[in-house]
Amino acid sequence: MIKSLKIRFILVGLFLVISIIYCLPNVFEPKGNLKKYLPSDKIHLGLDLKGGMHLLLELDMAKMMQNLSERKFTALKDAMIRDGVRFLALDMKGNTVSVAVKAEQKEKLYNLVGKEFPDIKAGTTKTEGDTFFVDFVFSDKELTSLKDNAVRQALETIRNRIDQFGVSEPVIVKQGENQILVQLPGIEDPQRALDLIGRTAQLEFKLVDEDNAGRASSGSVPDGDELLMMRTKNRETGIATTTPILLKKQALLTGELLTDAKVSIGGEFRNEPYVGIEFNSEGARIFDKITAENVGKRLAIVLDNTVYSAPVVKERISGGRASITGGFTMEEAKDLAIVLRAGALPAPVKVVQNITIGPTLGQDSIRKGIRATILGALLTIIFMIVYYRGCGVIANIALFLNLIYLLGAFSALKATMTLPGIAGIALTIGMGVDSNVLIFERIREELRLGKTVRAAVDAGYSKAWVAIFDSHVTTLITACVLFVFGTGPIKGFAVTLIIGMVINLFTAVFGSKAIFDWILQKFKPRTLSI
Repeated sequence: MIKSLKIRFILVGLFLVISIIYCLPNVFEPKGNLKKYLPSDKIHLGLDLKGGMHLLLELDMAKMMQNLSERKFTALKDAMIRDGVRFLALDMKGNTVSVAVKAEQKEKLYNLVGKEFPDIKAGTTKTEGDTFFVDFVFSDKELTSLKDNAVRQALETIRNRIDQFGVSEPVIVKQGENQILVQLPGIEDPQRALDLIGRTAQLEFKLVDEDNAGRASSGSVPDGDELLMMRTKNRETGIATTTPILLKKQALLTGELLTDAKVSIGGEFRNEPYVGIEFNSEGARIFDKITAENVGKRLAIVLDNTVYSAPVVKERISGGRASITGGFTMEEAKDLAIVLRAGALPAPVKVVQNITIGPTLGQDSIRKGIRATILGALLTIIFMIVYYRGCGVIANIALFLNLIYLLGAFSALKATMTLPGIAGIALTIGMGVDSNVLIFERIREELRLGKTVRAAVDAGYSKAWVAIFDSHVTTLITACVLFVFGTGPIKGFAVTLIIGMVINLFTAVFGSKAIFDWILQKFKPRTLSI
């Protein structure tokens, strides 16, 4: 019995010391040698306590499908030319690619599409004379898959951008079919964050149409060309202006093949920040080919339909490295590098909801939440002492251990504390007290039956254990369901509840029983203050 008691006290004390150590960074910032030995992890405050941004973003699925259809159109056209499938007409309307070929080319066309484009299917067909007309569209299954993948890719891209931006404990979750919920606690520059998140970051390299350059100012755009705006910045005043520039519509290379983007200063760019980019092996090969075939021509670097620079290709460029200039400030260059590294969004996003929560509102919530929790805990402590006397003191010690363990666990796990999380702590206190009430009432019943103090305590704990275990397990199941299916604040409440229930079982049963056993072993009382 003594050996078992020592082990239990060692466990209780060990967990208490570890919890206090993890709680310390929440009280003060470790400095000097302490910083080496104390953990740096602490409890993070959620959006409702710390303030920050609440964004609801919506993907433009129509634009995404248009972009995919345009790529499919270009790929199909190139494949038909390569395989000798001669087309009489090739057009795109919406998400439909219309093809007209000689009737004898029909099977060759179907074989090509079936082999290289399994995600599209033949829709409307007709034959007029010796000409065969067919419309190719995405299959329903492929459409669903494309939309799901787009949302998943957007989630990952936004998460990567935010991680590189340096926001701790962001909430980024899918909501509905094509919406994404983003919460950024403690954000200091909301507009910069919004620009960074919402940027599509579609990087393209296109040739400047020098032959028709004069038509740019008149707004007349030849077939196969597009008119975009080129961004330039005055080096002396820092004022950015835009001028029209005529480009070939076909992109020779896109940012999908990028592997890295870094901010650099100096070199040929007069000590101004610029973004150096690097392609993978396939991108390097394509870039080498593009520059070799277009020496003396201007190659425009286009990001989200804005031309940042259009330098003349002076020589063949091998190695897959290029630079994006545009009179950037250091902050602009850093943000551009972030979005390029994180990858382009599969479709433009629009902000459906934008709520900025001030830190003052959060501080008010913290004060009220802490006040309510402390008040509830004090009333509980007083009730236990008044109603259960000496045994109530033991219950309060277990309650104190419960709170320390809970805060230590939150700090160790870098958990985010929210208002619902504070509510979860209050509920955990109530559950801990409830467990002790069950135990103490069983002990009272055993004492009324004339049992000794030790027998009554042992019987009280063993008989109440089943009811305590059942109530905690059912609460744990509910908390797990909330965690799996809930979002944001609901998830925070569930996390607090899960951790709290596990700790409760340890302190309310294991911890308080160790104190009872020590008192019985040390003082051998004949009566119990209960």
